[in-house]
Amino acid sequence: MDVVIDFSDTPGKSKAGYILSNVAEVVERILTFVPTKSLLHAACVCRLWKDCSRRVLRRQQKLTWVSTFSNHTLSKALAEDLENVYLLPHTVLLMATEDTLNSSECQYREKKSRKTWRSRTAAEYEKLFPKGCNVVGIVTPGIVLTPMGSSCNQPQEFEDGEAGFAVLFPKVEGVNFRSFHFCKKNFSTTALEEAGLVNNPGLRVVLLFGYEAFRPEALRFLNHIIEPLSKENILLAGGHVEYMVSPDTKCCCHGSYGVVGLALSGSRIQGASVLLEQDVNSEKAAKEAVQRLKAAKIPEHNTVGFMFACVGRGQNHYNLKKNVEADIFRAVFPNIPLFGFFGNGEIGCDRIITDNYTLSEADNLQHGYTTVMALVHLG
Repeated sequence: MDVVIDFSDTPGKSKAGYILSNVAEVVERILTFVPTKSLLHAACVCRLWKDCSRRVLRRQQKLTWVSTFSNHTLSKALAEDLENVYLLPHTVLLMATEDTLNSSECQYREKKSRKTWRSRTAAEYEKLFPKGCNVVGIVTPGIVLTPMGSSCNQPQEFEDGEAGFAVLFPKVEGVNFRSFHFCKKNFSTTALEEAGLVNNPGLRVVLLFGYEAFRPEALRFLNHIIEPLSKENILLAGGHVEYMVSPDTKCCCHGSYGVVGLALSGSRIQGASVLLEQDVNSEKAAKEAVQRLKAAKIPEHNTVGFMFACVGRGQNHYNLKKNVEADIFRAVFPNIPLFGFFGNGEIGCDRIITDNYTLSEADNLQHGYTTVMALVHLG
């Protein structure tokens, strides 16, 4: 959408021109209906429009998302749909299956140099977002997403096939987002502190994803990061994914293991989670588990749900019935969008109380054949 205003003094236009160049209340009201990308262009018209645009941007504190499935690449969906979003992305959590992340032609062309392909892919996606935007991008075997359009849309489980999403977080007053990436070359206690994971009284939520985690040394490395977090009063949720594509780093060679994620700090943030154990294999048992999240009394406004499930669950875990856990989440939380993945292991626990609380031993936070359901409220 292009904003074009004619300020010429021709009959019938001078009054409108005067209002749109002098009455801030009118201009600001009009600009609330303008998508953010066009709003940034409108800010270049004059000083009044610039000030009004800034005020509109500050009020855009509700998260949104772009999602795609069925033979559409996520980069194409983002390039098209970012034109129509009503927020300025500050932090982006991006997840996709490998085929959805980029075109099969590009993957074939670069398959002999996977590191080069990942680096180019990271650069391609980061160019879609504003400069300075934190982008955390990972590739997983399967995807859970809510189709675009409304938070009430029915979330879908894609255990295999092509699907992906990008959750766009705006800059929220009172909330601090920090992305982090650790590998054996850059990990240290100082790095943990710089990421806000230790010595941070405001830390509330950590979304944590280990990649290339099939080796024993990779699991030990992940435990080094989880262990200090297990002593905190926070929500910790995530799992094991195939690999990371963003942030683009120079320290990792092909096949290196590491951890990537987001740390959310601020008194306005609330979080809760439940763990669906391996023996939760009926719709009744799954619904009882998800309903426990209600006890945390998390507001549904400006809240996002996450589902991190094992690749061994899904329809094979529920007598070939599809979408069981996503359907149950929607029945219990009708107005909260749900996102996540089917991965190679899960991180999390039951965390449904709001008073002083610490997690558990680090060894009790990693699981297999389970599902971690979590809610994160941004205030």
